[in-house]
Amino acid sequence: MRLRGELYSDEELYLDGEVEGTVEVRHRLTVGPNGKVKASVKAKELVVSGSIHGNVEATDRISIMTGASIVGDVKTAGIVIEDGAYFKGGIDILRPEAPKKPEPVAAMLPKAHSAGML
Repeated sequence: MRLRGELYSDEELYLDGEVEGTVEVRHRLTVGPNGKVKASVKAKELVVSGSIHGNVEATDRISIMTGASIVGDVKTAGIVIEDGAYFKGGIDILRPEAPKKPEPVAAMLPKAHSAGML
């Protein structure tokens, strides 16, 4: 399979052919051992057994398996590079946003006046 253009998917996707352009997947994207991607890639999770040439962004994790390669910058919360994998580029590790702490209830209540102290 050879695809040129924009590829969007709301489901998990397994690519084992050639893709050129833009790839965006809301869940897991797996690039199989015969997969050759020349594109900017966005996914929740990315597993690479083939090759990617382009910038990659995964909100959860990127796994580069033995024999696989990524040439380009990656942005992710976690990355796994197995022995025998090839990676050339920059890595930007994203920190998950800490949930905002709610204000204590006492701070939100109006201050009570003492009895007889008006």
